[in-house]
Amino acid sequence: MVCCASVTADRVLIVDDDDLILKALSRILESAGYDPRCYLSPDQALAALETDQPVVVISDYMMPGMDGITLLKQIRERVPGAVRILCTAAEDFRVALQAVNSGEVFRIISKPWHQQELLATVNQAAEASRLRRENERLNGENQRQNAQLREINLRLEEMVRHRTQALLEGLIAALDYRDAETQWHSRRVSLYARRLAQAMGMHEPELTTIEHGALLHDIGKIGVRDRVLLKPGPLDSEEWTEMKRHPELGWALLQRVDYLRPASTIVLQHQEKWDGTGYPSGLKGEEIVVGARIFHVVDTLDAMTSDRPYRKAKPFTEARAEITRCAGTQFDPRVSEAFLSVAAEDWERIRLDVETVAVLSADLAESPPGHDELFSALHGALRN
Repeated sequence: MVCCASVTADRVLIVDDDDLILKALSRILESAGYDPRCYLSPDQALAALETDQPVVVISDYMMPGMDGITLLKQIRERVPGAVRILCTAAEDFRVALQAVNSGEVFRIISKPWHQQELLATVNQAAEASRLRRENERLNGENQRQNAQLREINLRLEEMVRHRTQALLEGLIAALDYRDAETQWHSRRVSLYARRLAQAMGMHEPELTTIEHGALLHDIGKIGVRDRVLLKPGPLDSEEWTEMKRHPELGWALLQRVDYLRPASTIVLQHQEKWDGTGYPSGLKGEEIVVGARIFHVVDTLDAMTSDRPYRKAKPFTEARAEITRCAGTQFDPRVSEAFLSVAAEDWERIRLDVETVAVLSADLAESPPGHDELFSALHGALRN
């Protein structure tokens, strides 16, 4: 038997093997504005469950073939949002109460029922179902908004990455304008430093911080006068005092850029030595941040293996021997050990890659606007 009313009302599925009870419950619920669907057996109700999609289910307890608790368990699995009510006689109340306590049943209606109590229970069940659906809707909306927010954040991170790279390129270009020898040295040591940090087991974001610190280590030289910075001969004591201020000038400059501030300590300490004989603060040992200790090793590597106006580049074996010799004095022994663990081919590959970028950059110097983006992409490839 199936009895139904308006499809726009909350649908209530009623299961009872007594036709008179089905009719009585149907009349009460229909007059209260519900849409009752009535079934004489659990099998009929389960067969119609997908089509009916009830908001509330009322089931008798004692029925042939399947009791009401077993039926409601199956309905819970198939339509979790339907609120379940068990209709039972007084002698079955203890079993029904256990079902309530286990969460299988929302409420119990006793037989015979009081109409006001019946309607109050169904109203509460319908409201509980509505609140559950609303909660699911809000959760779904929240998940969609979170997905949109993640997408927006990814876009923002990409924008920040591009702008950070542009800013770095701008800072290095500003220094290049003052001191042409600095550009490729800075790029080489930044990638050397990243590789050495990887060899020491470091991960992001520390790798990028160390790379940025190495790339911008000499940025403070922007504040050094040309006649000191570009002087071809040795500096006198006054000029040397001015030159030695460049780590502090670089540190102060990077304080103004939030995402470069973590790298500023490396810039400040990049001339400090493990034995305390460096400047500007004479720090020693682990008083020096690890990024600056890493930089000091790769700076020596690059200085020895690069051509300078006053001498030709030395072979890698000599740089390796010098770093080994100075471990424990000029260099952190642990950093030196990590350096020695990296194959010579890795350092050579980085040097050759940067030279390739330098050649391409020179070829693109007179190209139409847009070559800067290509250069940034090439530099990004080297980092990987």
